[in-house]
Amino acid sequence: MPLNIGVLALQGDFQEHRAMLESLGAIVTEVRLPHQLEGLDGLVIPGGESTAIVKLANRWGIPDALRRFIDNGGAVWGTCAGMIVMARELTEPEPEPFGLMDITVSRNWFGRQVDSFETELSVKGVPGGPIHAVFIRAPSVREQGEDVQCIARLEDGTPVAVRSGKLMATAFHPELTPDTRIHELFLRLSAGDLSSV
Repeated sequence: MPLNIGVLALQGDFQEHRAMLESLGAIVTEVRLPHQLEGLDGLVIPGGESTAIVKLANRWGIPDALRRFIDNGGAVWGTCAGMIVMARELTEPEPEPFGLMDITVSRNWFGRQVDSFETELSVKGVPGGPIHAVFIRAPSVREQGEDVQCIARLEDGTPVAVRSGKLMATAFHPELTPDTRIHELFLRLSAGDLSSV
């Protein structure tokens, strides 16, 4: 049975996630309204502009629906801006995050667009050696709750990927490389396979 995965399609690079998930055999739904979460195994919150995503999501009542989705066993993965909106708290005053994961995030930890970079990164639960990670105006996890596990760090120790049960957040953009292994990891989480992470 293929997994049913949603991609929050309010703003940002949701089409790249959709293409990669479909290439792995998932059935993908573009989610713009709360009722579209029904019947999904997982949801990806893509990179983009976190303030715009939060404003649009609040307008349509998506944060409350997402909390119910998680309470009912749904998996959620946020990439870049998605990590920001999943956080319990930000180091900046805006936007107001959804509070889905017990992490404190700094929005532009690595600087502006000109400070974007790429690096090789080892990720716990991802076999086959390091992945090539693309960071664009990337956030960083500054604090994490006891139930949150850091699954990837930069060489200087900065946390850039975290997981808590079926929730995952990455500061980088796996959808911008041909490597499907992070998406495969999320599909395993969505299927309830937490043993390999």
